Amino acid sequence: MIRALAVVVPARDEEDLLAGCLGTLHRAARHPLVRDVPCRVIVVADACRDATAAIARRHGAQLLEVTEGNVGAARAAGSRHALESVLASWPSLAPDGVWLAHTDADSRVPADWLARQLVHAACGWHAVVGTVRVADWGAHPRSTAAAFRLLYQQEKPADAHRHVHGANLAVRADAYLAAGGFQPLPVSEDRTLVAALEAAGFGVKRTSRSPVTTSARRDPRARGGFGDFLRDLDELTG
Repeated sequence: MIRALAVVVPARDEEDLLAGCLGTLHRAARHPLVRDVPCRVIVVADACRDATAAIARRHGAQLLEVTEGNVGAARAAGSRHALESVLASWPSLAPDGVWLAHTDADSRVPADWLARQLVHAACGWHAVVGTVRVADWGAHPRSTAAAFRLLYQQEKPADAHRHVHGANLAVRADAYLAAGGFQPLPVSEDRTLVAALEAAGFGVKRTSRSPVTTSARRDPRARGGFGDFLRDLDELTG
């Protein structure tokens, strides 16, 4: 049974978008199925040169400042800090009672995001892998949006998708530890973790029923990630 929640949010110079992300996380934590479960939000300010840290504090998040310049290392540091913090607060709690949810600072989660994850956890799933939708296509040609929908929505039913996004990923802490956690990779740290979970025999629930809304900006923080995928679509369809 899940007795504590932690949400890890890596952020690198995200003063423009972090507040919106944290607002939706606080709303998700107030869902009727979640509000009785202790939940903390950890912002990992990674090599930030702007007001990201101050915004995290102002919005009630725990702050972890690192200088990795690497999203995989930042997620790993945040997950480690989150688990240590939860277990220090509840010494009788074991990792199998802790749920680690992950999103990105440029993303906004739906109100039922954590609630649906807890339902899946109660059904015995060790991890939940969700999908994303794009907030605004204004920075891209119309053809890019059409190509994205065609490529992204090919797989049916909703629980058959093969996408993996760090912006919409959650895992029970004992499974996370057994799979080796996030690796210090500059990109695909999320895919690597999910592959390790599946290889170890853990139950991974794939669902598109609670998508996270993310940005389509043309200056992505992680090179080779989702932002660059969209830029490649620009070139292919432009």
